[in-house]
Amino acid sequence: MTRINVDGENARDGLMTIVVTLVELLVDAMEREAIRRMESGMLTDKEVERLGTQLASLEAEIDQLKTDQGIDESVDDLRGELNELVDDLVNHVDEPRQPHPGYSLFKDE
Repeated sequence: MTRINVDGENARDGLMTIVVTLVELLVDAMEREAIRRMESGMLTDKEVERLGTQLASLEAEIDQLKTDQGIDESVDDLRGELNELVDDLVNHVDEPRQPHPGYSLFKDE
């Protein structure tokens, strides 16, 4: 598991890693919503173009920030671990629940 140091001299890098990772996750969510709206026909061609330009600009700024701060790798590591965690949670939720041993839905069993 990735350790983010938010104490001492490395606190700034650790906090930047967390903040940039969260911003990337929010941008991903905005992109998914934009695609959903675009595919449903809720946006005009002009709105789609403007939204695409803004999202691309935002991603470029985030990439530049990661490079400038030297946190590319730590953000990628944290994102990877968060993706694995979410996948595990989704898979766990999708699994049917097993009844507790000794418990039955029927009183006579």
